[in-house]
Amino acid sequence: MRFVTKQIHAYLDYPVAVALMALPFLLELGTSNPLALQLSVATGIAAFILTLLTDHELGVFRIIPYKGHLLVDGLVGIVFVVAPFVFSFEGWDAYYYWVNGAAVLTVVSLHKPEMAL
Repeated sequence: MRFVTKQIHAYLDYPVAVALMALPFLLELGTSNPLALQLSVATGIAAFILTLLTDHELGVFRIIPYKGHLLVDGLVGIVFVVAPFVFSFEGWDAYYYWVNGAAVLTVVSLHKPEMAL
């Protein structure tokens, strides 16, 4: 059952990007490795820029095809799931990445294909 449309995804992008930048500070990430804070903030900045450049209704410049955006999201989800193992994140640092990685992969996997015109 795929129900995440291009429009729904577009409306999720900006709040998620801001959350990726703010939550690491609010949750005091980085206790097991400072990279736990830095990776999320950098990903949030990149996600914000990606959204500005994506060809969907909230994209400002609409340079990047939406399928490319979904590909990047999927890669971010994988990186977030693997990061705690690669960088030895522990505790809240690890849980933060596993939960966010699972959430991103879920949204991407529930994407409803667009109808061809």
